Amino acid sequence: MDKLSVFAGNAHKRLAEDICNHLGIPLGDALVTRFSDGEVRVKINENVRGKDVFVIQPTCPPTNDNLMELLIMIDALKRASAKRITAVMPYYGYARQDRKDQPRVPITAKLVANLLTVAGADRVLTMDLHAGQIQGFFDIPVDNLYAINVFISFLKEMNIPDLTIVSPDVGGIKMARAYAKKMGAGLAIVDKRRVDADKAEAMNILGEVKGRNLVIIDDIIATGGSLIEAAAALKKAGAKDIYAMITHGVLAGDAVKKLANSEIKRLFISDSIPHAPEDKIEVISVAPLFAEAIKRIHWEVSISCLFDQVAR
Repeated sequence: MDKLSVFAGNAHKRLAEDICNHLGIPLGDALVTRFSDGEVRVKINENVRGKDVFVIQPTCPPTNDNLMELLIMIDALKRASAKRITAVMPYYGYARQDRKDQPRVPITAKLVANLLTVAGADRVLTMDLHAGQIQGFFDIPVDNLYAINVFISFLKEMNIPDLTIVSPDVGGIKMARAYAKKMGAGLAIVDKRRVDADKAEAMNILGEVKGRNLVIIDDIIATGGSLIEAAAALKKAGAKDIYAMITHGVLAGDAVKKLANSEIKRLFISDSIPHAPEDKIEVISVAPLFAEAIKRIHWEVSISCLFDQVAR
């Protein structure tokens, strides 16, 4: 482990420190601040020559600031002769812009992949990409972990009776099915129509939810509009208690306030994005999962065991 170093920008120092605690190593010493004109200033304050370096930086809001910090840190480490640099992005920002779904729009997820590669990243470690095909945007190795490995144990401890797992849209069926299989629970789907980028209208419910306790599974909650609309439709259909397990809690705007007044009894999110617990919100740490992945990547051993929870 003497050749392993872990650094972090300002996006989520707490998660980086937790990961280092699980690894049994100190967090690397780096200055990441701003010049007087607002430009990002980075200085690596320890020797990294020939080392295997991991930079922990989710590109969560403020997305552009955190992305620039990550890119500049990678460049600094590359110029300091680090042997290998892995960008650890618990949350991959711009992932929702992964295709041209309208005329004259960018594929920003691909642009970010290009930026990371050009900056000098040798590989990427992330979790629950919004679209799996984003891995193909890179010409370097990408390891995409799954929050189900953490959430499933927590869900079993809750011991919820009459449980049905709900996918809030057709795109999340595979992951919802994986949860349902592991829990021996029912499966339901909310068929929704998206009105715009931040708003969706729930339409039909496929599956039995009347008299059932529900857990809605999804990868991102931004404004919360889509989740709250789905919960309202499920409650109207006769559901009992409604919970939600969402990997990335962006919780933009007044999402927390809207959740407080919604049919969601409890929202569980990972700490891929920094967020303090609130009423109705509980944060579950993914530090042990990332620490294990970092350890295995450093030792050049398989990390496929970390994917075993996911249905193929």
